[in-house]
Amino acid sequence: MSGFACTPELKPPPAAAGAAPIVNDGWFPDIDPADLRKARRIPTDMPAERLRDAVREAILWTNDQLESWRADQTAARFADVPSPPLDGSTRNLVLYQLAVGAWTKALLVERQRDVDLTGAGQRKVDELDASIGELRRDALHAVRRILGQPRTNVELL
Repeated sequence: MSGFACTPELKPPPAAAGAAPIVNDGWFPDIDPADLRKARRIPTDMPAERLRDAVREAILWTNDQLESWRADQTAARFADVPSPPLDGSTRNLVLYQLAVGAWTKALLVERQRDVDLTGAGQRKVDELDASIGELRRDALHAVRRILGQPRTNVELL
């Protein structure tokens, strides 16, 4: 006996193919996690349940950001709000999907950190911090564009 033991590699279950879209509140559009996974290049070894949880949280955040704007709309649903067409969709729908996708990926990247980090691991986390900030910025910019607001507010002090 050599004293060496081989343990199997533990991997999360693969993403479930054909998982159902996340049904939104009836006014805002539903989001398909599989489409979001492809668009945001989220690895397939990310468990489907974790992705689904992050997408739901991102939908809640985006809907909260747009709630006062929604109250001012007369359309029966988000898709009916007048918006220029874009590649078989509408500008507002593309921006909504961008906001949800960016916020989802920010949540997933933020939660993927390990507790025990080496020096190289710490440098990688520092790089991820910038990525998380950029993803949140992208989500906020998409929401502000739906609202018709500029990206930043500047005030004289």
